[in-house]
Amino acid sequence: MDSRTAKLSGIAPENLYELPNGSYLCPIEWTVYKYRPSLAANALFIALYGVALLLHIYLGIRWRIWGFMTFVIIGCIWSMVGYGGRVMLWINPWSFTGFLTQMICITGCPVFFTAAIYITLSRAIQFFSPEMSRLPPRAFYWIFISSDIICLVLQSIGGALSSTSSGASETGLHVAMAGLSLQVVVLVVFCAFFADYMIRYVKRQKSRLQPGESAIALRQRLFFGGLASAIILILIRCCYRVNELSEGYRNSDKVTNQGMFIGLEGVLIYLAVISLLVGNPGFGFKHKNERSSSRSSDCGGKSKESS
Repeated sequence: MDSRTAKLSGIAPENLYELPNGSYLCPIEWTVYKYRPSLAANALFIALYGVALLLHIYLGIRWRIWGFMTFVIIGCIWSMVGYGGRVMLWINPWSFTGFLTQMICITGCPVFFTAAIYITLSRAIQFFSPEMSRLPPRAFYWIFISSDIICLVLQSIGGALSSTSSGASETGLHVAMAGLSLQVVVLVVFCAFFADYMIRYVKRQKSRLQPGESAIALRQRLFFGGLASAIILILIRCCYRVNELSEGYRNSDKVTNQGMFIGLEGVLIYLAVISLLVGNPGFGFKHKNERSSSRSSDCGGKSKESS
């Protein structure tokens, strides 16, 4: 509609936005989200993920944890690109590129963080006590990361179909829901194996200790706590996204709630990334290898001197 038609329709001026060609004005309610994404919130998330990215790169290089670092870096980059897409929607709420970018990247980025967690727990089990796990450590790679890839593909396809139809495609919605629902199931199963391993490991440690001694050192408690916090935060977020899409994109009060999106998507996933700074394999057990190697080298040097 043109400016004159909009005024005659009684649409409030603050709800009108000029299209890129400058010819037409449309109410914001005509967009999928029915709101203009917050520039301040999305710019803040881009900056925060940039800081997290640099911290994880520093720790990854320091402790040489290349696999973990790679997955977290990809996840942070996807998040930054996704929130960049929401900035594009702030500039132009009808931007197809912005909608597609944020749909695929923000929805799919947690898959990379969970992959980093799966790798870390697998290595932790191998390092601390592999016989206490009901699954072989390497099985965590093949089972859970393979499932993550399937989730990512389904969510990306669903997001692309929804974007091309401006949220009207039922097929896109169902495919995205399938990817998110599968991710919830995979996370619940992983949490069960994680909890089972920790219970068995702690019980065995306690049986070997003298009264008053701690079954797990403080550093390891923080490490496992960081992993557990990250996976629980991601699980809550995935449950929210499944619930958000349960009403579809059209005529949904959940999809159009920006505050809920910022809190249960943006904040939760960023806190999970920060938790992984503590749930870092270098922090949890890599330092032990460094200490043991330095001690062995010292002993070797002393023996050479004595000879």
